[in-house]
Amino acid sequence: MTTLPPPAEPADPASTFDAGWQPVPPEPPRDKRYRIMMVSGLLALGLGIGAAALPVPYVIESPGPVFNTLGTSGDHPVISVRGHESYPAKGRLDLTTVYISGGPKGPVTIFDAFRAWVDSTQAVYPEELVFPKGVTEEQSAQESTVAMATSQENAVAAALRELKIPFGQKLQIAGLSDSSASAGKLQEGDVFTSINGKPASTLSTIQAELAAGAGAPAVVVVDRNGTPITETITPGKGTSGRYVLGVLLGYDFTFPFDVSISLDNVGGPSAGMMFALGIMDTVTPGDLTGGKHIAGTGTISPEGEVGPIGGIAQKMHSAREGGATMFLAPAENCDDVVGHVPEGLQVVKVATLSEATAAVERLAAGQDTARLPACSNN
Repeated sequence: MTTLPPPAEPADPASTFDAGWQPVPPEPPRDKRYRIMMVSGLLALGLGIGAAALPVPYVIESPGPVFNTLGTSGDHPVISVRGHESYPAKGRLDLTTVYISGGPKGPVTIFDAFRAWVDSTQAVYPEELVFPKGVTEEQSAQESTVAMATSQENAVAAALRELKIPFGQKLQIAGLSDSSASAGKLQEGDVFTSINGKPASTLSTIQAELAAGAGAPAVVVVDRNGTPITETITPGKGTSGRYVLGVLLGYDFTFPFDVSISLDNVGGPSAGMMFALGIMDTVTPGDLTGGKHIAGTGTISPEGEVGPIGGIAQKMHSAREGGATMFLAPAENCDDVVGHVPEGLQVVKVATLSEATAAVERLAAGQDTARLPACSNN
């Protein structure tokens, strides 16, 4: 009888497989979950792209061009004078501008706003902080044009006052505000003569007298078509906390010669100070700048007070890119200046046209400008 050998043990797989061979994993099952994930991803991507294209209620301010008030715009001088000698100047007194995107001019997208947020030369603001709610593009453009025209007249007055050239000035009522304290007493077209016995041809005089009275009735005399009218008016409090008569005021000037300012596609009041400096340099012999390159911004009152403006960080970048080495900034804008000054630009804070003139003359004379007033965190 033959005995059969026992069955062989299963071979060790590790000893039988080729060393270069690897097992192929089984293909995962395809089911609805993968298709759903794919469709969801594409849908999210589409929604993200769509959301980026939607308008958002923001306004973007970007550096705009600069214009030399001593130079030309197109084929004509920015400042021209008739009836008085004018003198060519070699330096530059640049007014600065900003581009504004959004608001009445058309909405911006969230993508536009994000790009501006990460760009240090741009600024993003909620629309309601820049434009009144409901204002149209046409209304905004009209207001900007009126503000520019007013700033030009104020600039002529401030320049002539700084140069001690006499001119006529009247303060006229342009209208009454809602719930005006002067309703039924003062009228549109009235010209202020005095307040509490003091001559009143400037807004600052009226404001100072009302502030001193702290709400007490004020005796106001106006000229109405050649007839003096006397009224006693108890002022109210305006939104700023100041005592007001509730009238809208405008200046009526009589200048000894004509000054024309021609600048296309630029609006608003912020070029007033630079216009005034340009006028002064134009109507006086020599170079106010000494051939230097200076830029700046700021509103101007007929009394020569320099007021704050918007977009100053962007305007400083415009100035430096344009080649300016000194920038004249309103003192009230110092909080917006600190931390945003481009390298190579000296910023001098000014509150009056006299201070701005002194800074320009110091630079022109080659004197040390390091001690000129500057904005700081203090």
